[in-house]
Amino acid sequence: MSKSSGFSYGWVVVAVGALMTCVAFGSMLSLAVFLQPISEAMGWSRSGVSAAATIDFLAMGVAAFFWGALSDRFGTRTVVLSGTLLLGAGLIAASQATMLWQFQLAFGVLIGIAAGSFYAPMMAAASAWIEDQRSLAVALVSAGMGVAPLTVAPFASWLITTYDWRTAMLVIGIVALALLIPASLLVRPAPQAAASATAGVDGAPDVQWTAAQAFKTPQFITLALAHFACCAAHSGPIFHMVSYAMVCGIAPLTAVTVYSLAGFSGLGGRLLLGALADRIGAKHVLVGGLFVQALSVASYLAVGQLGEFYALSVVFGLAYGGVMPLYAVLVREYFGARIMGTVFGAVSAFASLGMALGPLAGGWVFDTFHAYNWLYVGSFAIGIAAVAVALSFPSTKRPSQPSLGLGRAAA
Repeated sequence: MSKSSGFSYGWVVVAVGALMTCVAFGSMLSLAVFLQPISEAMGWSRSGVSAAATIDFLAMGVAAFFWGALSDRFGTRTVVLSGTLLLGAGLIAASQATMLWQFQLAFGVLIGIAAGSFYAPMMAAASAWIEDQRSLAVALVSAGMGVAPLTVAPFASWLITTYDWRTAMLVIGIVALALLIPASLLVRPAPQAAASATAGVDGAPDVQWTAAQAFKTPQFITLALAHFACCAAHSGPIFHMVSYAMVCGIAPLTAVTVYSLAGFSGLGGRLLLGALADRIGAKHVLVGGLFVQALSVASYLAVGQLGEFYALSVVFGLAYGGVMPLYAVLVREYFGARIMGTVFGAVSAFASLGMALGPLAGGWVFDTFHAYNWLYVGSFAIGIAAVAVALSFPSTKRPSQPSLGLGRAAA
């Protein structure tokens, strides 16, 4: 594929991916806005409601691997269309739940499985379409998650304030279906020449890895562990950001703006760090971003005023938002396009396990100590561990053929 032939529609695929991650992850992460209203209206504990988010990430982690493999085999369009239908069904069913286990099943399992269908497949699709600015392309797809706090969260907060939590969740489910069904139909596979190019990123022959070979490499193991620790470090502070601000005396609607500002900063971080990674390399940018993220998490122990929350949201959002797309870039650089959906889906599965820890841990910490301090202490420690793992990441230069005693790759 020539650069010109893939450029125009490749960016359409990128835009569709950004919309999908915005709506899907915005709907799932909007539980942070629903947390207190649902708890008060239904009499369910915060840890019980937060457990739905933990189930979300666990289900998404398991599903991400299978969705990624299915997208490599059957195409991205089929996968994201199936995920869209599951997402709408989960939101609508959760809005009608009368018991906690029903809510956890609908919001946790269905929405979690659905969310896994968008991220890894669309990141793989974008990286296959866009060659010269791959880091920026996958950053833009991931940027949908940064836009979500600016769109879905305030929309949910307004609906809850105007009506009630059930109506709000039902409306979000209907809107998700209306937006994502037609968007799914716009997804096209990259031209075959791009998906199976004979030259790698460094001019060497592209290695035809199998998934089994890839999973045994130190590159995969290190990326999976780093992504797990990265997400375990920031998931709790992100999910409980609105609740923590309210505990500090900030009004509910204003507290949502703190969360929204972090999301907006995360959007900028994805674009800034993505462009920077195209220039100086994804590993160096990843290590720096993870270090800033860890320091930002620790800083929550020292804030309490609205202005301080806003300032920290900018830095924290820049860091956690900016590092997220870089894992996909490193997967693509080392393993190539052919199995990227499978490999990045597996890496994303570990990330989802990390994300699953924060909401439940934060809910337990608050229910037990009536404060969030220990959440931030633990998250900081895990964030530093993520930096150490990322520093140990081996070279991203692909060899001419798989080594490590794994046998020869397919010709």
